[in-house]
Amino acid sequence: MSICTAAPAASLARQTAVPRSSILSISTSPQLLPQRPTAGGSWAVAAVRAPKLLAARLPRRHAAARVMAATAPAQVVLTREQGKNDALRKVLEARGISCLELPMVETAAGPDQARLPQVLAERHQEFDWVCITSPEAASVFLTGWRAAGRPPVRVAVVGEGTARVFQTPAAVAEGVPQPQFVPTVANAEHFGPELPVIEGGTMRILYPSSNKASTVLQQSGLTERGFEVLRLNTYDTLPVSQLDEGKLEAAKQAAVVTVGSPSAIKAWVQIVGEEATRGMSIACIGSTSARAAEKLGLQAIKYAEEPGVDTWAAVVQECLQERQLLPAA
Repeated sequence: MSICTAAPAASLARQTAVPRSSILSISTSPQLLPQRPTAGGSWAVAAVRAPKLLAARLPRRHAAARVMAATAPAQVVLTREQGKNDALRKVLEARGISCLELPMVETAAGPDQARLPQVLAERHQEFDWVCITSPEAASVFLTGWRAAGRPPVRVAVVGEGTARVFQTPAAVAEGVPQPQFVPTVANAEHFGPELPVIEGGTMRILYPSSNKASTVLQQSGLTERGFEVLRLNTYDTLPVSQLDEGKLEAAKQAAVVTVGSPSAIKAWVQIVGEEATRGMSIACIGSTSARAAEKLGLQAIKYAEEPGVDTWAAVVQECLQERQLLPAA
């Protein structure tokens, strides 16, 4: 397991307490954690290597939190959007790890979502590749692709989790375009440099993306290689606007919080606050989320070098083992 060490960031603003009520209304103003260096004056972000395997919106109102009969709180909090935590939860629970689902983010239409069908219908032949970098981007793209009349396109995806959106039995039966390229590691740093050049092609890329996605793929990976990139911000990821207070209080007792995107960790810090986060381990799906946690001044961050559900679960398991909440492997 490789360990990367980063210098402490400057001190940041202190978290404001969230008001208590049966249903919490969440402020979306940015609030970040203060810097907390370790005794050695630096802090570590650990990358966990594990075998690479194939691996909706949040309702506006929650039912009252279900209180488990067990005396011990959940060990792990799952923070992806509602309906997107099932795969990780199943793997963790099969290993005897108790989980609490508390989505921190929800999706909304991006400013360019309405443009996507028109671009696909009128210009699909211009693009050598359509580059998809998340399962949500894949779902939004397929909606636009259907509205455009199902034009033929060549699809590249960032990883196997995103590929599976195109590979469900229903999608295959429908004839959705199947991914023709997946990079060796599921991140923008590998996606852009490894994307094949199509002989005799146009060197044009369509990039339907999150409104909050970084520019690493288009600038460092593609533009520098001579590709012309049309980025459409087709969806956005926002902090949840309402939460069940009972689940929130239970989440603060967990040992590990799982992070599947930069938006999720930013929302976690904003909503849950410094006090609860300080004693928790941060288990990230990959390096992009880990860097976002790092920028917030968080400690005890671990991430999978090869993102995927199984490798992510291995990160969670190692966090719990380090806290002596699971037996060592």
